[in-house]
Amino acid sequence: MGSATTQALVASTATLAQAKDVTLDTAGELFTVARLVGESGQLSGALADPAAPEGLREKLVASVFAGTSSTTRQVVSIAVAQRWSDAEGLVAGIEELAIRAAAIAEPKSDIEGELFSFLRIIAANAELELALGGRLGDDDAKGALVEKLLGGKASAATLLIVSSLVRQPRGRRVRQLLNRAMKIVSAQGGRIVATVHTASPLSAAQRTRLGDALAGRYDGQVSINEVIDPTVVGGLRVQVADDVIDGSISARLADLRQKLAG
Repeated sequence: MGSATTQALVASTATLAQAKDVTLDTAGELFTVARLVGESGQLSGALADPAAPEGLREKLVASVFAGTSSTTRQVVSIAVAQRWSDAEGLVAGIEELAIRAAAIAEPKSDIEGELFSFLRIIAANAELELALGGRLGDDDAKGALVEKLLGGKASAATLLIVSSLVRQPRGRRVRQLLNRAMKIVSAQGGRIVATVHTASPLSAAQRTRLGDALAGRYDGQVSINEVIDPTVVGGLRVQVADDVIDGSISARLADLRQKLAG
């Protein structure tokens, strides 16, 4: 992500945080805006053009997206007023705002946990991953499949996020889409995501102790996603972003073998 896009996203996110009446409808409209801008090279180019006369991009938003709510138009207008590294950065930025809006609209829903659970289902089912991520599949059919799978089993926010993302993959794999969405939801809630691989389920006390330890290490609230992995022999393997903490016996044995071989 370019520095211009990073700064533009910070400003746009701040606008969303201050906006009133952010609902799931707002999130849905933002996903639609991201899709329409992403599908039109002419529109995305015009909205991301830093050389455009002052106010022109905001006027274009007011004209093209007149049918959306005032909250959506306000957020998108501020977004296009920023300087983005490129048009793709703008589209990805609006999509992130949509995901954040869904999290804002349903703060009590366990969106991260539901996204993670669906991610694990996809990882274990190659046919489902192909159905949702295949390049030849119809995007609306993919969205309908998600709604069939998650309807009544996940929050409305999670259903909106997943169904919207599979409808507009822009060349990304399904697991990549879900991982990114999880990180954005966590960031919106001020949390850090830790994926814990363990041979057997953690007890409530173990999760609490681990969460406290990670919170102290990373200086923030930690959301734990648990993966049951039979290959982890004793101990845990914890991943936070690119940081891996491997305290499993299998890792220590592998390290010992490497030292003996060296």
